[in-house]
Amino acid sequence: GKITVDEIICKGCGLCVNACPLKIIALDKGKINIKGYHPAKLIDPEKCTGCTSCALMCPDTAIQVER
Repeated sequence: GKITVDEIICKGCGLCVNACPLKIIALDKGKINIKGYHPAKLIDPEKCTGCTSCALMCPDTAIQVER
């Protein structure tokens, strides 16, 4: 699996971070998007199973999942 976060839309709410059962999503503290938020990022792509928990939880549909 693989996720893609639309960093322009992401508001850094952290709901995807909490929803990920493998805890492999984090807010990118080294980056700020045009809205002034730290966007989410996948920190361990090898472990992603494509479960879609993060995408289902995202209120802004900023996450796309590929399997």
